[in-house]
Amino acid sequence: MNVKETIQLLKSDKAAALMAEFYGKEGAAANEARYERVLTGFEQEFGDTGDILLFSSPGRTEISGNHTDHNHGKVLAGSINLDCVGAAARNQSDLVHIISETYDQDITIDLNQLEPSAKKAGTADLIKGLLKGFKESGCRIGGFDAYVTSNVISAAGVSSSASFEMLLCSMLNTFFNEGRMDNVAYAHIGKYSENVYWDKASGLLDQMACAVGGLITIDFAEPSSPRVEKIDFDFGSQDHSLIIVQTGKGHADLSADYSSVPNEMKKVARFFRKEVLAQVSEEQVIEHLEKVRAYAGDRSVLRALHFFEENKRVEEEVKALKEGRFEDFLRNITASGNSSWKWLQNCFTASACQEQGITIALALTELFIAEKQRGACRVHGGGFAGVIMAMLPNDLTDEYIKYIEGCLGEGCAYRMSIRPYGAVCVNELLK
Repeated sequence: MNVKETIQLLKSDKAAALMAEFYGKEGAAANEARYERVLTGFEQEFGDTGDILLFSSPGRTEISGNHTDHNHGKVLAGSINLDCVGAAARNQSDLVHIISETYDQDITIDLNQLEPSAKKAGTADLIKGLLKGFKESGCRIGGFDAYVTSNVISAAGVSSSASFEMLLCSMLNTFFNEGRMDNVAYAHIGKYSENVYWDKASGLLDQMACAVGGLITIDFAEPSSPRVEKIDFDFGSQDHSLIIVQTGKGHADLSADYSSVPNEMKKVARFFRKEVLAQVSEEQVIEHLEKVRAYAGDRSVLRALHFFEENKRVEEEVKALKEGRFEDFLRNITASGNSSWKWLQNCFTASACQEQGITIALALTELFIAEKQRGACRVHGGGFAGVIMAMLPNDLTDEYIKYIEGCLGEGCAYRMSIRPYGAVCVNELLK
């Protein structure tokens, strides 16, 4: 199918319905135009090969399970209506040529030269890692051209990198592996690329949520093969929106803060001669509390208690969604946020206690929710600086966005929804 034919396909009723599923009815038309722009961009850069396919991979949101995955805990996550979109075609060569409209990048990778650079950084290394990951997994790779755009917000805890990784995995699977790979395999390849080609000790959460799509719960008890369950729940039917609020980047170096969370949890586990907290029970910690405090420290104990309770909350939230108890689900979102603030203590860094963008945003949002008596909020992602999440009824979202942007700056709030699809070849869904 060439560019002109693909654009015509995008104007079909089936495509309109799919766009509404991806982006909501209010975003369908704008994203149809976005797809057309990607196709036109591909044609301008690579010509009209006559065999072009469209791909989409979403960003993700962590709904609950704050700082649990690294100690083999449980999370609830979802794919969102912000995504990475690409037009691509095989080029019958040993070259992968990718142009990113969003980041003004033009990258060519030789399939015969997949060693990482000395710096192990940047998009080129990430792409090499994905290609190498496919080969290491016994899958086929080949040359292709791609023109890519993304509206997944950078540095907002919604996984712009993982979205891009899963987009390329979908292309490689479709073009060279007859679609045989499942989305969980994509996630492992993305993790491999970040671990080996970026030296980034990331887990599977980001990639898994972007790849699988919809609402999913993940149990990391066996991290090499985490148990993933898709939750059959129509989030849109609840007439709520998920809003991410950028609270501003802190000026402190947060590396030590981020590392301290898993390390302190693991120190509590080591008291019991275990590697991670998933191998220990809350009852054991409380029974030996005096000795654990002396060995690991009080903040470590509080973070461990957060881990145990957060795992329970994930289970309760999944159960509430399955049983249609949305208000109970929201109450647990609030409880998760309170635990992160008080027990996990990842809403600001103690090294710069006068810099509290997240806690200011949470306080303002809690005041709003208390007045309206509806909604929930919590820190989003790693914490210490960055973003929060609010979940509010649609009739309050415009008012909230005006309120929070009036306090924190125009453009800081992003309205999102949970989309039911992960990384996909769009053409396959339009057959």
